[in-house]
Amino acid sequence: MTVTPLPARGGVHVDRRDHGRALRITAHPETGTVVLSVWRGDVCVATHHLDTSEVPELIETLARSLVEPPAMASAR
Repeated sequence: MTVTPLPARGGVHVDRRDHGRALRITAHPETGTVVLSVWRGDVCVATHHLDTSEVPELIETLARSLVEPPAMASAR
């Protein structure tokens, strides 16, 4: 049996399309990094390491990627 502890600092976002797939965000303040990892069940299939200084840019990119709310779209 494999044990895959959840991040102590961070979170898990389950993919709504597949109950076995998830994105884990793990903060590592001791090294100044944040790791995004893609999981299928209890297996990590990919990781992406960010310097903590890069996190605000990622957040900005995610915010810009949001679908425009209907109220704003109808005002045009």
